[in-house]
Amino acid sequence: MKPSIIVHGGAWDIPDELVDKSTIGCHSAAAAGLDALKRGGTALDGVEAAVRYLEDDASFNAGKGSVLNQAGEVEMDAIIMNGRTLSFGAVAALRHIAHPVSVSRRIMEKTEFSMLAGEGALTFALAQGFERVSDEELLVGAQLDDYREFKKTGRLRTRTHYAGEEGDTVGACAVDKDGHVACATSTGGTPRKLPGRVGDSPIIGCGAYADDELGAASATGWGEKIMSVVLSKGAVDLLGQGKRVEEACRISIERLAARVDGSGGLIMVSRDGRVGCCHNSPRMAFAYIEGPTGKSKAGIRLRD
Repeated sequence: MKPSIIVHGGAWDIPDELVDKSTIGCHSAAAAGLDALKRGGTALDGVEAAVRYLEDDASFNAGKGSVLNQAGEVEMDAIIMNGRTLSFGAVAALRHIAHPVSVSRRIMEKTEFSMLAGEGALTFALAQGFERVSDEELLVGAQLDDYREFKKTGRLRTRTHYAGEEGDTVGACAVDKDGHVACATSTGGTPRKLPGRVGDSPIIGCGAYADDELGAASATGWGEKIMSVVLSKGAVDLLGQGKRVEEACRISIERLAARVDGSGGLIMVSRDGRVGCCHNSPRMAFAYIEGPTGKSKAGIRLRD
């Protein structure tokens, strides 16, 4: 079958000045993922390539472009999941690594474990040859300015300074030529979170889920609320109930809002390569290339 891939760059109130950058970034990430798939790569290769691209793009809150917690540090979360085996790897509160998604995959493939957190995750990453980077290398814009001021004065601006300015999670879902699905999600978290706070992104079934028998999903938005409804697993299960991928996305986001007053977005791919997305945030950045139809699109979706 022809491969499919869909990516998101976060569901939030994306400011006008970031619309073009977010659109181009998502388009380029989807292209990077599709290139990996076209070269014979697996669905895992495709989603990892796409998310790594987004982690390198400072327009997004993941990898480079992450945000500071209340201690003036960068802590990142990520997950990658293999729909063929239902195995996954994840990191929580990982520091000093530019590509948390790749550390997650290494955990999945090289250990008997599924998730590592904090210092343990960093120790593992360094032992695996990942380069250590400083917090300053992962920050851009106002976050970098604030970090430098914090190092001088010990004072950090509060969450209220960043109202409406925070970026969000990135993610990808893909189907490869052999019909296997995978997903990946990565985030720098929410600005001025408590040190050690972990959101939905690295939690299986919440921030992402993949099953060859059904499809794959990656979530973005208000992490605490997304965890409450196990958003990604619930959406994938709807495919098993005969729902089309767009319908599964819509029902899941409606439930997020109705049950826990949550906001966010969801991208999905079904096992036959159909893609879909939905959100109830003001805007959501996305891009996709759908193998079965040949359709492709990148842009900023307005609130559904």
